[in-house]
Amino acid sequence: MSTDRPAEYLESLVRELCKLPGETEWVEFKHNNANPEEIGEYLSALANSAALCGKAHAYLVWGIADDEHAVVGTTFSPGATKVGKEELESWLLHLLSPKIGFRFYEVAVDGRPIVLLEIDPAFRHPVKFKGHEYVRVGSYMKNLKDFPEKERDLWRIFDSTPFERLIARERVADADVLAFLDFEAYFDMLGLITPADGNRILEALETDEMVVSNLAGGWDVTNLGAILFARHLDEFGSLGRKGMRVIQYSGTSRVETIHEQVGVKGYASGFEGLIDFVNSVLPTNEVVGRALRTVVPVYPVLAVRELVANALIHQDLFVSGAGPMIEIFSDRIEITNPGEPLVDTNRFVDSPPRSRNELLASVMRRVGTCEERGSGWDKVVFQSEFYQLPAPLAEAGNGSTRVVLFSPRPLASMDKADKTRAVYLHACLRHVNRENLTNASVRERFGIDQKNSATASRLIKEAVAARMIVLFDPEVGNKAMRYVPFWAAPQLR
Repeated sequence: MSTDRPAEYLESLVRELCKLPGETEWVEFKHNNANPEEIGEYLSALANSAALCGKAHAYLVWGIADDEHAVVGTTFSPGATKVGKEELESWLLHLLSPKIGFRFYEVAVDGRPIVLLEIDPAFRHPVKFKGHEYVRVGSYMKNLKDFPEKERDLWRIFDSTPFERLIARERVADADVLAFLDFEAYFDMLGLITPADGNRILEALETDEMVVSNLAGGWDVTNLGAILFARHLDEFGSLGRKGMRVIQYSGTSRVETIHEQVGVKGYASGFEGLIDFVNSVLPTNEVVGRALRTVVPVYPVLAVRELVANALIHQDLFVSGAGPMIEIFSDRIEITNPGEPLVDTNRFVDSPPRSRNELLASVMRRVGTCEERGSGWDKVVFQSEFYQLPAPLAEAGNGSTRVVLFSPRPLASMDKADKTRAVYLHACLRHVNRENLTNASVRERFGIDQKNSATASRLIKEAVAARMIVLFDPEVGNKAMRYVPFWAAPQLR
């Protein structure tokens, strides 16, 4: 059961809801009725109606009289309620599709026990309970399929509203906005002087869609403002689970954890601190020069930075209960984010950039935390080649994307898949730079001596056999052979 709302806030919220002239499509009052089936149906109906009404949350409140909205108290206790042997909250979550955020809170108002169920709005798809979709029509709960106009409106909202424009916290006072959002970092990262006047700060945040004015007074903090500049993500409900999780393991498996930390700041304001922390726990090598010993990172700093930024920007933010993660092993780094990529992993180098979160990506570029559109992966591949590391690996499946950076490994210790991937990415990088792969360029990529050109030829043949690269011009002699990625074959243009 969640406890991330102070009692004063909950009591004030209950009193505000009681002032409503009647039950609305996004608020329902109950006395003691705690039928689990009905609660599940209300979860579906209120979540869908919150999306239709543009509300940050919907509410089901126990302990309030239906008619005059008087505080009467309740005997319902969600923590003590079970369905069979399963806790109520867990039972409800299993039967909802898709999974949405909801939280039970217990608070005393006028000395009487009140239970507040806070429900996140539906996103992407209408919320179902036991396979059925519900909606509120006035103060009544109905099957969504019986109201096709509401269903159409709901799908229009899903199609037109990006995650960043949804509301993370509503009706926030001026002073609280400045307490919740790191506005100093916002101005500093944009290279601007922070205004001394709070109103001018709020105007700037509104211009960038970090906050929007609420007609009932105060401000609504958008997901964009919260996820980029929150002082503490936990102050914005489910966004608290979007913080970057960093885990360091002992050895090459997940058996023993050395350290684990979850980021609490917004992605923009906390980015440099995140990168500094990751680099501080990554392994290093000591290089002995003529007079000095120099400690250098095992992994290219720029490559790590780009991959972390990509994981934040390109994740599927609509996936509930999941966030990006960095796992550090003795021989590799794995960076994972929710959501499968919008382009084939084999085409990361050349494909036009596509982002799920264009507003978020735009601000991250403006404040300098990531490169311009589409250049990040190219830099990761280049850095891996420059330091003669194994080629980075990008994998997609099971609703997530994972990129792996490997520590230094001699060519003889790489398996065939590693070598073929390296040759393919080398061909991709040269192609986007209007060059072709050659025996000489492969030797340079792997640090192969010129007298061992046969080794480079074998690597090229294996990549051709795997259909990852093709001859650019089959008519030329052996010494003039040039290669391109499979998707750039001249006959396919």
